[in-house]
Amino acid sequence: MKHLSRAIVKSRFVILIASIALMVPCFIGMAATRVNYDILSYLPGEIETMKGQDILMDQFGTGAYSLFVVEGMQDKDIAAMKADIETVEHVKKVIWYDTFMDYTIPKEMLPDQITKALGTGDAQLMFIIFDDTTSGDGTMEAITQIRKIANEKCFLSGMAAIVLDTKNLTEKETPIYVGMAVLLAVIVLSLTMDSYLIPFFFLASIGIAIMFNMGTNVFLGQISFLTKSLSAVLQLGVTLDYSIFLWHSYQEELEKAGDDNKKEAMERAISATFQSVLGSSITTIAGFVALCFMSFTIGLDLGIVMAKGVIFGVISCVTVLPSMILICDNVIEKTKHRPIMPEFVKTPRWISKHAIMFGLIFLCLLPPALWGYKHTAVYYDLSETLPVKLSSRQAMIELEKNFETNTTYMILADKNMEEATIQGMIKDLKNVDGIDAVLGVDSLIGPSFPKSMVPDKLLDELQSDQYQMLMLTSKYKTASDEVNAQIEQVGKIVKSYDENAMVVGEAPCTKDLINITAKDFQVVSWVSIICVFLIIAFVMKSVSLPFILVAVIEFAIFINMGIPGFTGTVIPFISSVVIGTIQLGATVDYAILMTTRYCKERKDGQSKKQATRIALSTSMKSVIVSALSFFAATFGVGLVSSVDMIASLCFLMARGAIISMAVVLLVLPSMYMIFDSIIIRTTWGMGGCSKMDKERKKAKEVDYLKA
Repeated sequence: MKHLSRAIVKSRFVILIASIALMVPCFIGMAATRVNYDILSYLPGEIETMKGQDILMDQFGTGAYSLFVVEGMQDKDIAAMKADIETVEHVKKVIWYDTFMDYTIPKEMLPDQITKALGTGDAQLMFIIFDDTTSGDGTMEAITQIRKIANEKCFLSGMAAIVLDTKNLTEKETPIYVGMAVLLAVIVLSLTMDSYLIPFFFLASIGIAIMFNMGTNVFLGQISFLTKSLSAVLQLGVTLDYSIFLWHSYQEELEKAGDDNKKEAMERAISATFQSVLGSSITTIAGFVALCFMSFTIGLDLGIVMAKGVIFGVISCVTVLPSMILICDNVIEKTKHRPIMPEFVKTPRWISKHAIMFGLIFLCLLPPALWGYKHTAVYYDLSETLPVKLSSRQAMIELEKNFETNTTYMILADKNMEEATIQGMIKDLKNVDGIDAVLGVDSLIGPSFPKSMVPDKLLDELQSDQYQMLMLTSKYKTASDEVNAQIEQVGKIVKSYDENAMVVGEAPCTKDLINITAKDFQVVSWVSIICVFLIIAFVMKSVSLPFILVAVIEFAIFINMGIPGFTGTVIPFISSVVIGTIQLGATVDYAILMTTRYCKERKDGQSKKQATRIALSTSMKSVIVSALSFFAATFGVGLVSSVDMIASLCFLMARGAIISMAVVLLVLPSMYMIFDSIIIRTTWGMGGCSKMDKERKKAKEVDYLKA
């Protein structure tokens, strides 16, 4: 590492120029990376609902649909608007009354299920079918054009509209997220650093690492909007520590080598930083890698990007940042000042003195924390993550107000089913609680409606070579217990008539999402715990310390995730799945830092109480700065984000950093005091501590007898 450090210092100008030059391809790569705004598309491809989506696209030429509520318009005006909508590119079909017969013919001549589904009063409904996927660029552009055609009394709902509103909102707000994270990070660094200028160099080097990360996402093909919105902020929060450590190490080496040997001091600082942040970064990477084990592949998306971001953060910290500091050394020196954050002297003594008390508090708080953790409610309705004022949310409100319909989904059944069989299935489906209507070829014709009256074009839309499509409208909301039970019952009915039939659409996909993420939560939690456990065991060379450190951070996670259980706050499902592994990977470093110093002091002959006090004294400021940096990078985003999925995640991460900090500083010292004898017996290199304790105790007894 010494040779590499020397090479970095010698090549500082080349490194800085090269890193700036690489921003050009990074910008190009970032612009070329497609962003996926459809959360449901990350469900596993092998499940039936996703296979059904593929069949819809391949055989029916559609992957998306929307419900279009029209209020206070005459039929002739609705017909004219429908004709305009049908001319929009990527609109495959618009279903309204004139799809079946001329709109001037009395609606009473149509089957009741059609008039019930489409409405006959002041509010009427159209079904708009697109020839692209829910999140496809074609669908997004088509919805934009439809909204331009429609007037203020028209409302376009559906998953595709939600995806478009999510896209527009996050594209507008993402730069604000980064701006807030940078602003609050500068404030924190200004309070803790000894130079007014050095925070900007920290952020510049991290910014370069973020650009490297975002630019190389082009090789992944696409990333989710959640990853795009959070990756820069998260990368800033979890890698800022590395820059702080390099600066402190550089200042320490300067004191030893003198101001005339700055290059040599930086070489040593780079070596020390790399060795220190390597273990820290591995635990953070492990936390993000654990997300890759999710069946819901948005975890894979976020996990790969963030693990890559941490690696780029480490590389930038030991190459780009040292180059900046050495090149701009004179300017930095002129902006030095006394740190505003005080050194902590009395606080560590007080905490170590009351260590047993904090251990008892830990035992008292653990049961309620676990209760809240298990009783935190989550929601899966993706529309609820958006502000009510948005068009798609307003459309859902109007749909619920004017129609019993809240959800629409589809059945794909064998095209060659006998008419009597399909009619029997339709009859059973209509008897399911909450089903408003069943719309399909056979449900339309029925016994009193001749098949010849159904337009050929409509028949082609509802049938393929293998399948026929039936559309079900339900009065229950997507992701509700009622609609999930309904889908379960519908599935049993259609399977009893056709074992190869499929129930597809947004509501069935969301039902699968609920089941899959429940399993993912368990898998990700255990994978992250096992990975971090093994890393700590390897780094600390201990059997007992991994149990203690992981238990302490898991306790902090229980508190963080348990708070919504007591406050009654309902959080997005993705928060419950990923926040635990992110908090564990990002904040276990606080515990490792303090424990490393504790073990060192015990090996050097200090008593467990004195070692605990020294570990606290030397680590407290670093832990506080690290936690505040993570808090700063995420809290501001939570304040300004209008997307609840992003805001909730950021608030949980910000709160988790502070809770982990408090637990490490208050509870972990009590673990040292209580389990000291176990630690020294199960940690490599600490076997002599027990002997020194006995000698220390014997010496005290001798002194007592002499006195």
